[in-house]
Amino acid sequence: QVQLVESGGGLVQAGGSLRLSCAASGRSFSSNAMGWFRQAPGKEREFVAAISWSGGITYNADSVKGRFTISRDNVKNTVSLQMNSLKPEDTAVYYCAATDGWYSGPKRFGNEYVYWGQGTQVTVSS
Repeated sequence: QVQLVESGGGLVQAGGSLRLSCAASGRSFSSNAMGWFRQAPGKEREFVAAISWSGGITYNADSVKGRFTISRDNVKNTVSLQMNSLKPEDTAVYYCAATDGWYSGPKRFGNEYVYWGQGTQVTVSS
């Protein structure tokens, strides 16, 4: 059974940092693009960041550029999201996701992802 499990969420003050991790099990995603999305209360899910299968290409949403960094470890089958300079508007449930296509670049759209984690809550206080 394929699983993506996020960790690292929590409560932080504005300007602080958090590092989210996503551990995959059940299969290797070393050949697949992965990404992070988030959903705030009352809002639709939105794209945050994505990374190519090799880790060599990344793509961030405009709202997090310069503050968030996505990375991956294909040996450990993990993907991470380093979040710095957090703002109250970053408050959301953050989801890790993985595609099923081989050797692809980063993907921006949720419907391009097949596997999803359960999410981890990030709350930024002002």
